[in-house]
Amino acid sequence: MNSSPAFRKGPSRSALGRRIARWLDASAHPLLACEISSGRVAGARWSRGGALEDFAVELLPPGTVVPSAVEPNIANASAARAAVAGILSRLKTSGQDVALLVPDPVVRVFVQHFDDFPRSASEAIPMLRWKLKKSVPFDVEETLVSYMRQASREAGVDIVTGLARQRIVREYEALVESAEMLPGVVLSSSLAAIALLEDERPTLMVRLSGPALTTAIVREGVLCGYRCTDLPGDIETLSPVVLLEEVYPVAAYYQDTWHEGIQAVRLAGLGDRLEEFIPPMQKELQCPVSSLVHPVEMEGRIRQDARPLVDRGLDGLLGWMMNRGA
Repeated sequence: MNSSPAFRKGPSRSALGRRIARWLDASAHPLLACEISSGRVAGARWSRGGALEDFAVELLPPGTVVPSAVEPNIANASAARAAVAGILSRLKTSGQDVALLVPDPVVRVFVQHFDDFPRSASEAIPMLRWKLKKSVPFDVEETLVSYMRQASREAGVDIVTGLARQRIVREYEALVESAEMLPGVVLSSSLAAIALLEDERPTLMVRLSGPALTTAIVREGVLCGYRCTDLPGDIETLSPVVLLEEVYPVAAYYQDTWHEGIQAVRLAGLGDRLEEFIPPMQKELQCPVSSLVHPVEMEGRIRQDARPLVDRGLDGLLGWMMNRGA
C-alpha cells in the first residue's frame, strides 16, 4: 500500500493468494514482517530459504492504537514505539526492509466492475480516485492507491482497489522507521490472511481484531466481496447472535449475486471463545465452519517450522509468509 508493495508466489496458496502476491508486481520481498493491531505488535523473521527463524509478540496498553481510516491512529506514540522497537530488537534485525501489516480499518477495499479499464497505472489510478471519491470519508487526492485485476462473472473486468489515507499510513511507517527499519511493504492484515483460504469452493472469512470485523468471500481465485465494520464492543462481550447479524447480509449478498450459497466459513480472532460460535453459524449458513488457522487443516499447507505461528493464531503473519512464497 506504499510506493513499493511486494508479494511473491508460493507453492501452497489459493489462487486468490497468488493474485494478491502479484499485486503491482513489485520487486521487494522482505524476510521480516511486523503486524500492528489495536492490542499487540507481532513480528516474524524468515530465512532466505523460507524457514521461520524467529517470532515475537508484545501486548500493547489499551488505547495505544485506535484503528481508523480517517483519524490519527497512534494515541500513545511512546508505548507503540517501545513495543515495535522491542519486537524488532528481539528478532535481531536492523536497517532491513520490513513488511508492515496494519489494522484493517486503515485500508478501504473495494471490488468494482468496469466494462473497460486502462492498462497503465498512470491512467488507472486517477480513474479509481475519481470513481471512489464519494465512497471514502477523506480527500482521495491524499490517498495511497493499489489495485489488481481479476476475472469478472460478466463481460469486462473486476478491479480490487485498496485505498488508505497517506498521513495515517505514515504513522505506522514512522513506528518501524524509529526502530531503524525500512517499511518496504504496507498491507492490511486481512488482505495478507486471505492467502490462508482454500478457495476451490465459495469460502467466507470472518476475522475479528479488536472491535473491527472483516468479512471476505473468495471463489476460485476471485475476491467476490470484502467488508470491514466496527462492532459495538469487543470479543469479551460479542454474542453469536450479534456476529451472525453482521455476517448474514454478506452471505445473502453473495447468494443473490452469484446464485449459489457459501460452502465454507473460516473464523479468526475469536480466541478461546471459538467453539461458542461454530454451531450457531453452521446452523444458520448450512455449511462447515472452522478456524482459519486450525492446526489440523493447516497440516501439509505450511512448513512444520511455522507451526508456532499457527499455535499463537498469528494469521496475518502466516498469510504474509504464504504470500511471499515461504
